[in-house]
Amino acid sequence: MSFDRPIDLSAVVRSGTSSGHGRQIPKLVSFDRRELSQILGIYSRMLTSGMARDYAIDHLSDRAVFSIFRRASETPLYRVEKRPKDANRQGAYSVASPASGILKRGRELPQVLKVFERKLIRAVD
Repeated sequence: MSFDRPIDLSAVVRSGTSSGHGRQIPKLVSFDRRELSQILGIYSRMLTSGMARDYAIDHLSDRAVFSIFRRASETPLYRVEKRPKDANRQGAYSVASPASGILKRGRELPQVLKVFERKLIRAVD
């Protein structure tokens, strides 16, 4: 075995089949650049209004979650979730709050993120 040439594992990682050692590489759901830009736009407005101070992004096998926190040590104020398997039923995107449950669900992210508009307007006034 020669170590002078790097091994290209990009095809294996993309396919999600095997790592070459018999282990399965799980496929993860993630936000694309456009989605993340829209979510971070809302988060930055929440940050400037004082509603939020921290965030976390989780990429899981069945969903991607953007959590917005008032303080890092607490439970999230809101969770923006992307679940591709629900795209044909209720829509892939949802906004949830631990206190209120699911606030909005839909097929398009900008429509779902409109739930924050009222909250941001109230915070500024």
